[in-house]
Amino acid sequence: MNNTVLVLGAGGSGIHASDLALREGKSVVLYDGNTNLDPEEIQKKISGPVRIVLGELPEEILREAEFAVISPGIPTDIPLVAGIRKAGLKVLSEIEFAWLFERGTVIGITGTNGKTTTVTLVGDIMKAAFGEARAFTVGNIGTPYTEKVSETREGSVTTVELSSFQLETVDTFHPHVSAILNITPDHLNRHHTMEAYAEAKERVTENQDADDTVVMNWEDERLRAFGEHLQGPKVLWFSGLHELKDGYYLKGDTLYAAEDGVNTALLRTDEVHLVGRCNYENILAAIAVSDAMNVPRETTLQVVKEFRAVSHRIEFTRTVNGVRYYDDSKGTNPDAAIQGIRAMNSKTVLIGGGYDKGSEFDDWIKEFGDKVKLLILMGTTARKIADTAEKYGFTNVVFVSSMEEAVQKAYEAALPGENVLLSPACASWDMFKSYEQRGDIFKKLVRELPGE
Repeated sequence: MNNTVLVLGAGGSGIHASDLALREGKSVVLYDGNTNLDPEEIQKKISGPVRIVLGELPEEILREAEFAVISPGIPTDIPLVAGIRKAGLKVLSEIEFAWLFERGTVIGITGTNGKTTTVTLVGDIMKAAFGEARAFTVGNIGTPYTEKVSETREGSVTTVELSSFQLETVDTFHPHVSAILNITPDHLNRHHTMEAYAEAKERVTENQDADDTVVMNWEDERLRAFGEHLQGPKVLWFSGLHELKDGYYLKGDTLYAAEDGVNTALLRTDEVHLVGRCNYENILAAIAVSDAMNVPRETTLQVVKEFRAVSHRIEFTRTVNGVRYYDDSKGTNPDAAIQGIRAMNSKTVLIGGGYDKGSEFDDWIKEFGDKVKLLILMGTTARKIADTAEKYGFTNVVFVSSMEEAVQKAYEAALPGENVLLSPACASWDMFKSYEQRGDIFKKLVRELPGE
């Protein structure tokens, strides 16, 4: 059998996939179509020698390779990928490639919104239950699965945050516990249809069987229908709106677990540091996952009580002259940004706009009600959002060309007792390298504002 792995993409995930292949005794061809890249600079980032090919992909490489590993940023419907498949090679995601070398138990968590918070919380719970050295938190959250999988062993637990891009090309990936938090429109410029996007998310359950568990959101109509017809894993439901006979739910200010109609109060919302119904749902999902992993309930709840907001997800930044500032830069689509608005408990100056992923903003605007007093817009979607807002009678809009200008306008407009919320409903790539950079700049500017 061929022992060569073809890695597509010379970015970070391609570098980590190459390193994993080398650690596992394989040879590597690293391919990128960008001829402006410097092969020597690429090689410096990799732990051992690889063959680097730029520009056209020679056919002889396809005959040499065992399979191809694709970076998540590369669409699967382009001619390059079609040609590789036509040559008889499987195209694997970096998640699937890492899974081939997994030695422990895996938790796989996906969904449109709430992934990072839930994955981080579950990862912290697993560390408390299994020990720091035996619990890994990887995937779309920032640390590639390919970077850590070689450290796994029997008895270890790996919590993986999974994007739709990564799930498109899984094959044998088999988490013992999976979770689909929600499915709302996102990345339609990549997936083209909502059906294709949803199917990618649902693939997290593809190889699960009766010994496994999937945790899903009862309030998501598509997931409810999917769960009712799902063959294989046990389904655990959570809900932020309805009391469940079996499952995990929020009622009033208390989170409950229910089994056969017997309700157990878990904790009150004022015992946690997170705010907003979306975050209480994330906590419910994390508790359900931890129960499925047989983590002692007292361990789970102690970690939940100590857990603080993930950076850039409705993250409290500072109070200035009685105004509370929140960084929700990870609100990169309208549904995520809706959760940011719902988490605010008073009048809010909202900063939005950014890169256009093909989203529609009607539902986001309709959530404003009498809570959003001013909408400050930037980025390529600014006019599209403003036109949508006007359609629903919201005209208190200001356009800005920088985050500095946005924060200054918000500082001037917000009154004591009100909030300023950065929750863009868009990706960041038109003006910033990432949502993290966008949020970091916002927080730096807020910390520099005059006042107490």
